[in-house]
Amino acid sequence: MAARQNSGGTVAHRLIEEHLVEGRAVPGEEIGLRIDQTLAQDATGTLVMQEVEALGLDRVRTEVSVQYVDHNILQADERNAEDHAFLRSAARRYGIWYSKPGNGVSHPTHMQHFGVPGRSLAGSDSHTCAAGSLGMLAIGVGGLEVALAMAGRPLYVRMPQIWGIRLTGALPDWVSAKDVILELLRRHGVKGGVGRVLEYHGPGLAHLSAMDRHVIANMGAELGATTSVFPADDAVRDFLRAGGREDDFREVAAASDARYDLDEEIDLSAIQPLIARPTSPGNVVPVREVAGEPIGQAVIGSSANPGLRDFAIAAAMVQDRQTAPGVSFDVNPTSREILQDLTRSGATFDLIAAGARLHQSGCLGCIGMGQAPAVGHNSLRTFPRNFPGRSGTEDDAIWLCSPETATASALTGTITDPRDWAAEHEVPYPRLDLPEQAQVNTAMLEPPPPPDEAMTVRLERGPNISALPDLDPLPDTLDAPVLLKADDDVSTDEISPAGARVLPYRSNLPKLAGFTLTRLDPDYPGRAAELREHGGHIIVAGENWGQGSSREHAALTLRHLGLHAVIAKSYARIHWQNLANFGVLPLEFDDPADHDRITSGDRLRIEDLHTALTADAPPTLTVRNKTRSQEYRVHHHLSTRQRQAVLAGGVIPAVARPTHEALT
Repeated sequence: MAARQNSGGTVAHRLIEEHLVEGRAVPGEEIGLRIDQTLAQDATGTLVMQEVEALGLDRVRTEVSVQYVDHNILQADERNAEDHAFLRSAARRYGIWYSKPGNGVSHPTHMQHFGVPGRSLAGSDSHTCAAGSLGMLAIGVGGLEVALAMAGRPLYVRMPQIWGIRLTGALPDWVSAKDVILELLRRHGVKGGVGRVLEYHGPGLAHLSAMDRHVIANMGAELGATTSVFPADDAVRDFLRAGGREDDFREVAAASDARYDLDEEIDLSAIQPLIARPTSPGNVVPVREVAGEPIGQAVIGSSANPGLRDFAIAAAMVQDRQTAPGVSFDVNPTSREILQDLTRSGATFDLIAAGARLHQSGCLGCIGMGQAPAVGHNSLRTFPRNFPGRSGTEDDAIWLCSPETATASALTGTITDPRDWAAEHEVPYPRLDLPEQAQVNTAMLEPPPPPDEAMTVRLERGPNISALPDLDPLPDTLDAPVLLKADDDVSTDEISPAGARVLPYRSNLPKLAGFTLTRLDPDYPGRAAELREHGGHIIVAGENWGQGSSREHAALTLRHLGLHAVIAKSYARIHWQNLANFGVLPLEFDDPADHDRITSGDRLRIEDLHTALTADAPPTLTVRNKTRSQEYRVHHHLSTRQRQAVLAGGVIPAVARPTHEALT
């Protein structure tokens, strides 16, 4: 039985305590959580299914698990179709729901069909935290952790601090939920939420719908937060009722005397339209500060602005108008049901008549699968991320903003504060008449077959689907060169790129490895492969190494290329976990200034690792720079469980045999 601490009475504390199966809910300590639901998307799902197979699982042990196909849906060749066939066969084999290509983006689709207040959700996508909008404990993690959760094992995380964000007032006209989360990013940057759960409370909640909350919770990932949570209240009940699932409602509320580890207040009435400049979600300024910059593209959609309201406001703004010459106005409906509701209301006609390009339901340009902008042309997007090159264009200029700002700018051809556009054209803020009952269409959601039928399903593997690599144990001594020295805030998009050129190889690890870190060093994969049989190599990094996506490919391809250790100033949570999961030792400098004393090409030596990583050993080690005759003190934050996994070469070699014996 897990030890219980005195709860602060917050929603986050209550959800964590309900699901706590190991550890103590003390900030900084490792805890194990029971997981009720899982989701995977196709860019990560092929690895998840291979990991489920490697664990010897016969059938998932969660209440519900869903495999979505929403990322790799541009069929430029046979590779994506092969992945989809493999994913569907694996979903049928292991008892998983399958959401077909074009059905919808995973997070809003899961929210509509499977989200239940009070449940826990682990997803192999960093924006899984969006489900916190329904009062769920929803955490984005690496695919291996999702596979283990599907096998009934706990999800392990460091107990976060609970950051209470009190909302007051109501949003003014031409300001929406995207501006709320951009305001937090303006205040705190991309590292402000690390080690924290963002919990929203206060009277301002009464003015935010469940889908407004989804927008805010989704981009908590951009602050580095473990997750975000909202209470399950009348707004959540209304959302479930609109989808015909009111019976799934359960009130989840904080105690009247709830205590938070940190406190902050946002007056919604004081927020103005904001925009994140290239190339970071944390580079936020008021729209008026950059007004007049010419644009070549505006894109509406993604998991960060997925609601019917977000498309309907754009349609109302462009009604009987034309987008500016030279601007591509792209609309990506986030689900078939939203497209149906838009069409029934006439909004689809208004968008198309105004010059919008209507695309299929999916992530698309958010992950660089289509809609890549021209070099030298600004692209405004209602997306969650604008890391360099993520759009599919190497030298891109991506700005993140609300639907109102994106649409006003599409109409003028320059970055425009929607308030100024409205004043100039005497346009009142649209009062949307959204349907009380949402479209519910489950035709492209395939339920899992019964167990006896599932046992007869054979996995369908195309030639582009490689096997998981063998993971050798950690050597007792690392004596290897620094192959790459990186600065702060390197994202997983820079480690393992997105885009239509790369994503079709997500299930072909040897091929994918050839793209690893090429944005920072085009020769990295070749040089790493040469060193792989001669002791491998080490990476030295700055702060927040591995921010962004949960893609475990960013750890696994590094491991495939012979990486044994990263020494950084600090890490993003999910990538740090992924490194440990695949047997890469994640170390941190005691003195961050030592980062500057090391140069690419220096040869580093770390000895007695097998002793240093035993359960009772202190978490400190010494690194010797043989090239410069220097020594540095470093440390790790690995739990006993993680130390064992790293020594074994990763979680799969550490647990596959006992897991297989237990689950078959």
